Amino acid sequence: MSESPQEIKLFGRWSFAKLEVRDPGLKRYISLKPVFLPCSMGRHEHKRFGKAEVNIVERLVNDLMRPGKNAGKKARAINVVRNAFEIIHLRTGENPIQVLIRAVENAAPCEDTTRISYGGIVYHLAVDISPQRRVDLALRFICEGARRASFGSPRSLEECLAEELILAANNDVKSHAVSKRHEMERIALASR
Repeated sequence: MSESPQEIKLFGRWSFAKLEVRDPGLKRYISLKPVFLPCSMGRHEHKRFGKAEVNIVERLVNDLMRPGKNAGKKARAINVVRNAFEIIHLRTGENPIQVLIRAVENAAPCEDTTRISYGGIVYHLAVDISPQRRVDLALRFICEGARRASFGSPRSLEECLAEELILAANNDVKSHAVSKRHEMERIALASR
């Protein structure tokens, strides 16, 4: 008698089935490969564009480990994400991975500016952003917003991360990530 293989769920709870990425530009760079625990031990590190194969939840965890005292504490960052996902599920009733995907799509800026010096004068020129960098920036803005909200506040990082993800998924301007995206695109529009 053979057993049917069990579906791999994130933290044993959240399914990777029926998730969709609406933004066609980001589809190849948001990896939804099923994992139980978002920890690949840096296997992607030595391959060009290797981080595109890393699960999107793990990339969020890696971005949470940014500033000084939290650097390198991956177990702690995984617990923060796990608890934030529980909060998101309680508040919205949706799959938190889907909420994360919406948040990344809404927080990913399309245009930025670059500096061009021409005859000793520096001009700012609007440029399109590659899809890989769009995902990177979106995750950075989401984590930055959660960190800022929890700093010097009685709310925990988990609550702030859940709040930031829900606001960004709803394309709410109160979200730090979405407002940062609008600011970048406004500056790029002015320097066209």
